[in-house]
Amino acid sequence: MKKTKVIDDAGFKRTVNRLAHEVVEKNKGADNLAIVGIRTRGDYLARRVAKKIEEIEGKSVQVGTLDITMYRDDLRGRLDQPQLKSTEILFDITGKVIILVDDVLFTGRTIRAALNALMDLGRPALIELLVLVDRGHRELPIKADFIGKNIPTSLKQEIKVYMTEIDSEDAVNVVDAEEQGKEGKS
Repeated sequence: MKKTKVIDDAGFKRTVNRLAHEVVEKNKGADNLAIVGIRTRGDYLARRVAKKIEEIEGKSVQVGTLDITMYRDDLRGRLDQPQLKSTEILFDITGKVIILVDDVLFTGRTIRAALNALMDLGRPALIELLVLVDRGHRELPIKADFIGKNIPTSLKQEIKVYMTEIDSEDAVNVVDAEEQGKEGKS
């Protein structure tokens, strides 16, 4: 399988640190901020960014997890049942600045689903998007406010994000889909 590591463990830590600083700077601190991660890797990334912001600002930031399964537009026509997980946002999002977090921004459809899910929970003052990787190929007019790394890809490639919470390492790889198909789609 042909894969290229574009972010290693040290780079991952630096990227999270930089993203946290950018969020604090753009929002002039952490007052009224809440961070919501899209399951699964966006959730872990959100928690890391929140921890860094707490280190920077000396105050904790509320963190929630968003499951967008029922908001996806690609469920129709599937034979298998979607795996429902839970949304865990234990605070009122109304009037807050929400930092919506995902690992990879691709077509924009996941973010559209997340925005719909968030709006069903309340009316934030502002929603800003933070992504670890922007790989391009947008189908919807969605743009991230905070980007860890722009990685232009072909449609035959895939971005694989690995996080120690569920994988064996912190890394981002570009994988050639043709090669990946031989071992099964991941």
